[in-house]
Amino acid sequence: MKNLMIISFTALLLLTGCTQESQNKFGRAIQNYTGTNGVLDVYAGEKLVKRFIKIDKLTTAIATETNEARPYRYGYGVNDANFNMVVDDGEKKVYFEISDYSTSYVFYENSK
Repeated sequence: MKNLMIISFTALLLLTGCTQESQNKFGRAIQNYTGTNGVLDVYAGEKLVKRFIKIDKLTTAIATETNEARPYRYGYGVNDANFNMVVDDGEKKVYFEISDYSTSYVFYENSK
């Protein structure tokens, strides 16, 4: 019990001493390990125009030379062409990218 308390306290200190980006990367690492059932809805105005389902993670692109975040996110998911949240015949897993500047989107976990 004492060891568990020491480990928990140490982890808390490390997390509070990290930058927000470091905390986010740590959180994504845990999420990537456990997996998710993510959904990405892309909007044009108020209209839903694209949906990707069964996304494990949505990743921020990182520059190769400078290690700085790029202005887009990417991932792999099933293109849900008919927006029914089910993988139907003909709907395949695809790679996608979305811009931080011009894409209106909502990323969430499917609770089903």
